[in-house]
Amino acid sequence: MKPSVPKGTRDFLPPQVIKRKYIFSIIEQVFKTYGYLPIETPTMENLSTLTGKYGEEGDRLLFKVLNNGDFLAGADKTALTNLDSNKVISSISKRGLRYDLTVPFARFVVMNQNDINLPFKRYQIQQVYRADRPQRGRYQEFYQCDADVVGSDSLMYEAELVQIYAEVFRKLGIKVKILINNRKILFGLAEAAGITYLFMEMTLAIDKLDKIGKDGVIREMVERKISHAQAQKVLDLLQLNNLDELKVPFAGLKEGCKGIEEIETILKYLNNSLPELKFEISLARGLNYYTGCIFEVKLDHTVYPDTTMGSIGGGGRYDNLTGVFGLNGVSGVGVSFGAERIYDVMEELDLFS
Repeated sequence: MKPSVPKGTRDFLPPQVIKRKYIFSIIEQVFKTYGYLPIETPTMENLSTLTGKYGEEGDRLLFKVLNNGDFLAGADKTALTNLDSNKVISSISKRGLRYDLTVPFARFVVMNQNDINLPFKRYQIQQVYRADRPQRGRYQEFYQCDADVVGSDSLMYEAELVQIYAEVFRKLGIKVKILINNRKILFGLAEAAGITYLFMEMTLAIDKLDKIGKDGVIREMVERKISHAQAQKVLDLLQLNNLDELKVPFAGLKEGCKGIEEIETILKYLNNSLPELKFEISLARGLNYYTGCIFEVKLDHTVYPDTTMGSIGGGGRYDNLTGVFGLNGVSGVGVSFGAERIYDVMEELDLFS
């Protein structure tokens, strides 16, 4: 038998492990400096915990774990006969591998609420799993390094997390752009175009702008039942990549104006101390649970024009993720570092000492 590893996974030799541990140590050091505490959660979660939190695309990428023993004994026979995979899965699989660290963290907060004090600042460095098509910078098993705060809606924490991003990448020697937007601003786009009832459909299309271009986004929106005129209106507004310019079409739009106000507050807290930070109106972050400010970190292509890599970090505000587990009114915000992509970038650019 020829030995192999599952697609989307890889072995690491000692020199590679040492480099990866170096990345983890820098990130962990900064997390601790800002007062974040470590936790760990299981690799497997109940599928009921994971499903419905990431949107339809995220749900498709969940790894399901078969029930123990004779799993077909409890299978939905009608679903098997009809080849209805969704119903079959629900009858033969009750667990799945975690897709990210944020949803398990929300579950953790609810289950351990009597043992933690709010606001609770945690960091977590563990593996996650996605049944994605493997390619450069995209794996099926990879590490995320997360820092989150739950129990406060203060925008001071958004500012703090942006500082954490900037400090980590400076210590690693990587020049980056930290992009910021707000889901309320995206909702303002939907308000202005008259498609608030299709907000998620619009957001999922905008999230693909870098991959499929403007014409592709319009086609995607039209396929999602948004008229061509409404889709074009959204694309026109996406050209206003300035908060002051955006205030004109957003006049009278409550959610959109609130989003602008929140970003201006964060920028005020930071007092122009981070040249890496940039407002980007087209930043969407397709995950369902984001409700406020959202972040994404990309390489500064003015410094690395020949290096192609997707985002190496991302995150945002989620107002009521714990509510789906029975604890309402607990807002949270967090960021994640894509350790695998950071490692690949540092190897390519020869940034390890």
